[in-house]
Amino acid sequence: MSAHRRALIPQPTQLAHRPGFFTLRPHTSLRISPGAESAAALLRTLLGPPSGPAFPASPDGSFVLALDPQLTGLGAEGYGLTVAPDAVLLRAGEVTGLLRGIQTLRQLLPAKALSGLPVPGAVRRLPCVEITDVPRHPWRGFMLDVARHFQPVSLLRRYVDLLALHKLNVLQLHLTDDQGWRMPVAAYPRLTEVGGRRAQSMVGPAGSAEFDGVPHEGAYTRAELTGLVAYAAARGVTVVPEIEMPGHSRAAIAAHPELGAVPGRRVDVWTEWGVCDTVLGVHEPVFDFCRTVLDEVLDVFPSPHIHLGGDECPATEWAASPVARARAAAEGLADTGALHGWFLRRMGAHLRERGRTPVAWADTGEGLPPEFTVMTWREPEHTRIALKRGHSVISAHHRAAYLDYAQTASPGEPPAQPGAVVDLRAVHAHTVPESEDTVGELIGVQAALWTEFVSDPEHLDRLAFPRLCAFADRAWYGAASWPHFHSRLAAHSARLGALGVRHGPLHPHLPTPHSSGKEQS
Repeated sequence: MSAHRRALIPQPTQLAHRPGFFTLRPHTSLRISPGAESAAALLRTLLGPPSGPAFPASPDGSFVLALDPQLTGLGAEGYGLTVAPDAVLLRAGEVTGLLRGIQTLRQLLPAKALSGLPVPGAVRRLPCVEITDVPRHPWRGFMLDVARHFQPVSLLRRYVDLLALHKLNVLQLHLTDDQGWRMPVAAYPRLTEVGGRRAQSMVGPAGSAEFDGVPHEGAYTRAELTGLVAYAAARGVTVVPEIEMPGHSRAAIAAHPELGAVPGRRVDVWTEWGVCDTVLGVHEPVFDFCRTVLDEVLDVFPSPHIHLGGDECPATEWAASPVARARAAAEGLADTGALHGWFLRRMGAHLRERGRTPVAWADTGEGLPPEFTVMTWREPEHTRIALKRGHSVISAHHRAAYLDYAQTASPGEPPAQPGAVVDLRAVHAHTVPESEDTVGELIGVQAALWTEFVSDPEHLDRLAFPRLCAFADRAWYGAASWPHFHSRLAAHSARLGALGVRHGPLHPHLPTPHSSGKEQS
């Protein structure tokens, strides 16, 4: 693909190439409309010269950042971009749209410019284009599981940058699970001191009982998380926390045995994968604990949505508990299994009282009040059913959006989630079931990367990319043809290489991964 016709991922809604180039120079000045200052700051950070931010402000600058509330047709994230030989005009109705346009400008530059390193003799030129761009879905998310294998905040910031480049706008952090608790809570320091450390990790396939014997630990500080939230917000990415309840809570119960369905029984932080029978109890101190945890979560994360996990909660311990059976009877529930929905309704109401929207993993939304946003993952038909129930829905279909599955059938594939291969083409072919006779609203789509078998950044990169590129293209643009996407991806891999992304194969039938993307540069 010629330098004049740079491949863009995701594909813009409307794109027209024009003759000529606009050359970015350190003295190129910005004309900044009121309210666009934060976009100008990001522009200077991402497109400024390697020696540091430049682009001084000037009332007659040739590079215009125009914020115009009258551009209502562009919505919250749409933008219009005109690059001419003598000027650049980036305009949007809201500042987030300007942030999206800046990411397009990054992709219009030569790929080496994304590395942030000086390139002697390089001329930073933008090809002339006319672009009008509006996203297909308002929620375009990526969930990263940092509970099974902890990742430092530096990696999270790097992934924020990668998400923003691909116009994905939500980073969901799976902060707690049976195998680890990563969220600091001032009133309960043992959650990270005890719950943030497990004795060893299983390294083989599920059910193999192969343990590495190496302790695994890690937790974030409050300052790290608040800093991450601010860093992401400056790039138009919302960080959504996920605190699992009432199942997937063994790490919390290891730290505080009084919270379990068998109060006082001591358990360890789980070293296995899968679904654990250990669940929170339903006695009142448990709800005091959950409210305290969630209130601190709300202080750290201003996101409108708060994820409560909520799925895969065995009722075995409740069925055997006199306290749980009495609670179910007192609440007029059919059996102890119904305590699951009752528990989530209580905690969802707590979030609603504080102006937030609860989110839960669920098959169809059955048992959840309509104010819950449902994240469906098992079957496409479940999305339609949840919409008919009146829920807002985020589709995360595991056979198209779970990036922890193997991406090739090669024997050389690193350990992955057992199941069918989810290759690049399967992700690109991801379609979201929609229906006109629904009460609820499909607000978006989300990819997920669970980390039972992913402990290091290189493995994480290889699983996430380039499949996340295909997911982003679908989430923003929609149904681009496979040949068109694949040709753009071949060129886009040079950008991944410049950013140090050690991605997987660019073709679904190639067993050998491209280590850096430089092969396509």
